[in-house]
Amino acid sequence: MTSNSNTTSKLDYNLVFILILLFIASCLAIYSAQASGQYKENFLVKQIFWYVVGAGIIGFIMTLDSDQLKKLTWYAYGFGIFLLAFLIVAPSSIAPTINGAKNWFKVPGIGSLQPSEFVKIFIILGLARVIEQHHLKNPLKTLQSDFWLLIKMGMVVMVPLGLIIKQDLGTSLVFLAILIGMVFISGISWKILVPMFSIGIIFIGVIFYFVIWAPDLLEKYLGVGSYQLRRIYSWLDPYSYEGTDAYQLTKSLLAIGSGQTGGKGFGNREVYLPESQTDFIFSVIGEEYGFIGSSVLISLFFLLIYHLTKVGMETKNRFYTYICVGVISMITFHVFQNIGMTIGVLPITGIPLPFISYGGSALMGNMMGVGLIFSIRYHYKKYMFSTSA
Repeated sequence: MTSNSNTTSKLDYNLVFILILLFIASCLAIYSAQASGQYKENFLVKQIFWYVVGAGIIGFIMTLDSDQLKKLTWYAYGFGIFLLAFLIVAPSSIAPTINGAKNWFKVPGIGSLQPSEFVKIFIILGLARVIEQHHLKNPLKTLQSDFWLLIKMGMVVMVPLGLIIKQDLGTSLVFLAILIGMVFISGISWKILVPMFSIGIIFIGVIFYFVIWAPDLLEKYLGVGSYQLRRIYSWLDPYSYEGTDAYQLTKSLLAIGSGQTGGKGFGNREVYLPESQTDFIFSVIGEEYGFIGSSVLISLFFLLIYHLTKVGMETKNRFYTYICVGVISMITFHVFQNIGMTIGVLPITGIPLPFISYGGSALMGNMMGVGLIFSIRYHYKKYMFSTSA
C-alpha cells in the first residue's frame, strides 16, 4: 500500500545545489582561461549554452522510470555502437582528424560532438541491465554462473572499446573504470575476482617493464604508438621533455605551484598554458585560488560522489543501484585522472574535469549521467508496509 504523502520530493534539490556550484566554478575558471587569448572564441558563452542544453537533457531523462530505461537500454547501446563504427569510415568532411585522432563528428551550427562521451552512459545502462537480468535468471549463484556474468559484462564493454582504443586511450580507460566499478557491485565471487585482478596487475607491470626497456616490441606487437610512449616518458621525466611532449605538464606544475596557499586572485594568471580551458582547467584554478581553492573544488567533487553513493544505497531497485555505481565510477575516475595528470601524479590522457572543463560532448555526457540519478530520485517512493522501492 502506497501513500502519496510519503512520496519523497520529486526533485533532488541537493544535487541541483551541487551542480549550481560546479557551474559557477566552471564559468569562473573558463572566463580566466580564455583571457590568455589563444583563441578568439567565447568559451564561457558556449559553456553556458551547453549547461542549458544539459539541463534539458536532465529534464528529459528524469521523466523516464526504470521500466522505460530498461526498454531503451539496448536501443541506446546499439545507436552508440553505430556512431562509433560510422566515425571510423566517415569522410573527413563529416569526421575530421583533430590532433591526430578521429574522435569527433562535425555538426554545422554546433561544432564538434564526440560520440564516445555518450557511449559511456550507454555502457552503464547496458551493464546494469546485464547484471540485473543475469541475477533474475540465476537466483542460485555458482562459480560457473558468476564467470558467465563476467564474460557478458566484458562483451558489453569490449565492443565499443575495440572501436576507440587506438584513437582515444583516455576514454578507453574510462570504459574500463566503469566496467571494474560495476564488476565489484555485481556480486561476482572473490574466487574469480582476486585471480583476475592479480593477473591484470601483473600484466600492467609487464607492459610498464616493456615501456621502459623494450618499447619496440610494444609498437610492433600491440600497436602502441610512439606518441603514447612519449607521453609515458614525459610523465616520468617531464623536465627532459619540457620543450616538447611535457610542455603542458611542466607549465601546469608551474601554474599550480605558483598559486601556493591562497592563489593569485581571480584573473591574475601569469603562466601561459595552451588549451587550459579544457583538460588543464584545474591548473587555472590552482594558480588563481591556490591550495585552498583547489581543496574546495575537490571537496565539492567528494560531496557529489557522496550524494550519488547515498542515492544508490537508499534505493531498493537493483537496476538503479547498478546505474549509480556506474555513474560514480565514471565521475570518480575522471576527477582523479584529470587532477592527477595536472599535478604530475598520473600520465596525461586527455580526460576533462567533469562539469568544469569546457566541452559540449563531455558536459552533455556527464549531464546524462546525473540525469539518471535525478530519475532515480524522481521516481523513488517510500512504502508504508513494504521495504521495496
